[in-house]
Amino acid sequence: MKNTTIKTISEATQVSLTTVSRVLNGVSKKFRISAATEARVLEAAERLGYTPNQTAINLRLNKSFSIGLVIPTLANPFFSNIASIVNQALHAKGYSVLVTDCDEEEKTEIEAVKQLAARNIDGMIIIPSGKDKKHLEVLLKQEIPVVFIDRYFDDLPISYVSTDHYEGAFLMVNHMIASGHKKIACIQGAHHVMPNRERVRGYSEAMKGKKLPEFYIGGSSFTYEDGYLETKLLMQKKDKPTAIFALSDTILLGVLKALAEDGYRVPEDISVTTFDNSVYLDFLACPVTSISQPIADVAHIAIRLLLNKIDQKSNQVKPSGEQEKILIVPSIIHRKSVKNLI
Repeated sequence: MKNTTIKTISEATQVSLTTVSRVLNGVSKKFRISAATEARVLEAAERLGYTPNQTAINLRLNKSFSIGLVIPTLANPFFSNIASIVNQALHAKGYSVLVTDCDEEEKTEIEAVKQLAARNIDGMIIIPSGKDKKHLEVLLKQEIPVVFIDRYFDDLPISYVSTDHYEGAFLMVNHMIASGHKKIACIQGAHHVMPNRERVRGYSEAMKGKKLPEFYIGGSSFTYEDGYLETKLLMQKKDKPTAIFALSDTILLGVLKALAEDGYRVPEDISVTTFDNSVYLDFLACPVTSISQPIADVAHIAIRLLLNKIDQKSNQVKPSGEQEKILIVPSIIHRKSVKNLI
């Protein structure tokens, strides 16, 4: 069967090629094409099964309708949730999403960013894995629209949307202190990423604010294995904590396994809290009190920022160069894992 083209519709409607093209491109009013002519062309296009040439549309609009999404690891429920929301929201707006799982490897991220930039994509959403910023600076020089989610660099003029990690940790530690806990251990993730640094700062400031010493800060990665190892070592100490604050749900799982192996009950023997609020926390033997990150809000705001930047570029509007810094305050989800010592 012969493909339906603009010429086919023109012949079927006895309307000029130029007019048919303008109707199909949605600019009838601009060129004062009558409603009757517009209706005739659209009816013929539908009847004849006309399908627009997407490549031609992309060239005309100077867009590829593809977005790169660079994720530290899909094994972490927090990141996989973000990836799902971003993919669905952008797909609904007509974009395809190219997802790269970096497995928390800086080299993989650098290579992924280079490959995506070479594919003529419209923009990128990145959650950085490493400390290197050179490949991200290249994106700025290439004028590729980019937005950070969750992790970011304050000294790099790339806009970001993130949970207010400092405020979340500050709220949680104050909640534990208000419940009578003074010996609160903090098990952290990767030291170099902004969310971890801000969460540790929130822990430290909350303890200092109540004139309490930092009881313990340990850990070096957002992994189950690290949470397990740190808890094993922590609970060998003579001066044991009354509460543990895990700085991610992946760390939390390791914490809980180590405590269970050593015969500690939550919250009877030790209280436990976490930062992330994965859906499974309600189904643990003792549901765990957590900081709930507004993931959907973060993702949708980041998408809006990125699409605005893409539109500015396609319309040849010079960007202001101003870094938009959006932090959203999280909330505590109170469950049963914090024992009241007062």
